[in-house]
Amino acid sequence: MYSRLNSVLHVAFLAPCRSIAMVLTFCLLTNIGTALAERSIGHLKTENTETQQQSTLKWILDRLQFQGFASQAFIATSDNDVFGNTDEGGSFGFTELGLNALFRPLPKLQLSAQMLSRRAGKDNTGMPRLDFAFLDYRLYSNETNQFGIRLGRIKNPFGFYNETRDVAFTRPSILLPQSIYFDRTRNLGLSSDSVQLYGETSHAKWGDFTVQFQIGSPNVDDSDTRISLVPTAPGRLSPDISIIGRGLYETPNKRFRFAVSGIWVNIDYDPARMDRFGSGDIEFSPIFISAQYNTERFTFTSEYALRKFRYSGFNNPQYDSLDFFGESFYFQGEYRFNQKWEALLRYDLLFTDRDDRSGKKFAALTGAPAHSRFARDFTVGLRWNITPQIMARFEYHRINGTGWLAPLDNPVSSETTKDWNLFAAQLSFRF
Repeated sequence: MYSRLNSVLHVAFLAPCRSIAMVLTFCLLTNIGTALAERSIGHLKTENTETQQQSTLKWILDRLQFQGFASQAFIATSDNDVFGNTDEGGSFGFTELGLNALFRPLPKLQLSAQMLSRRAGKDNTGMPRLDFAFLDYRLYSNETNQFGIRLGRIKNPFGFYNETRDVAFTRPSILLPQSIYFDRTRNLGLSSDSVQLYGETSHAKWGDFTVQFQIGSPNVDDSDTRISLVPTAPGRLSPDISIIGRGLYETPNKRFRFAVSGIWVNIDYDPARMDRFGSGDIEFSPIFISAQYNTERFTFTSEYALRKFRYSGFNNPQYDSLDFFGESFYFQGEYRFNQKWEALLRYDLLFTDRDDRSGKKFAALTGAPAHSRFARDFTVGLRWNITPQIMARFEYHRINGTGWLAPLDNPVSSETTKDWNLFAAQLSFRF
């Protein structure tokens, strides 16, 4: 029955999402070019036609917005590699370049898209990719309430930072808390080809409530995700029906924010030729609880995640025995000295398996190092807002464990080091 439902949903809703995302991107990037082309041949037409073309161009420009950003970071580690060969004198291997567009042809209709070039480790070589592209239509709206639908490649709504994680200015640090926002599986976590329903209500006394419900197809077509989920299997991963939901509450003055997010991700394993593994299934169903308190100078943020993993159908005890809960938590404080300078202090904790927090059971079964199953990260950071468009950041991490390291950048786990240091500096620009 589930298989039949899965097929129906793919045909009726999810299969068109990727095509719609591509079409939206094409439309956003070509609308302005079409208008300019029409203007360039206007001298061949009558004065009335020229006036009409200018009016059309003005109509498009009034409704079209472009924004962009660029970031370059330097990362050095005492041991282990993060976004390049960083343990041998450091690396400039972390680069982000993005261009996004927003077009609002009707008051209730908005089209958004972003292309991103990201250089960060062996599986992110800087090749431009479509981060998101979706249609947003408000079915109902008034001064205090709105209800709408989004369709296309949509940012996954979980936690506080996932929907804005790709822009350095909207992150609290160079590296987000890796226990919650894994960079090694960023493409899987960032967006999915989906249909999303959302509702928002605002009350002058009680505050703002936002609810989002999304059904879609996760992005699993990158090597980082495959190696992280099935490191010893030669086949490929394919997406299955997945669901995401989030409820967010904010007090009227934004002093307090609270969110609960839930995800049910389903991924299929397609065996390679002569594969010793069967057609397996991976179920990942984390729950996130997020809280934030803001004052004029301080911001305190904490998020907790309980992450359920279940593998089945691989016809191999190595994977079919995997049925466990992971656990993640961080507490973070930010202090604003003035408009130019901010300081950050954070403690970030990750356990791959909460019933084996030391990793000793895993090490005994697999021979892999126990420290690959946990990570404790103490971070100190400083932000300098040079201008509204230019920002510099500096941060130091003291890390115990390698639980969130990317396997592609550290292919031999036995050669990783349990206790290590990371220093990062980043310069960012936006327009």
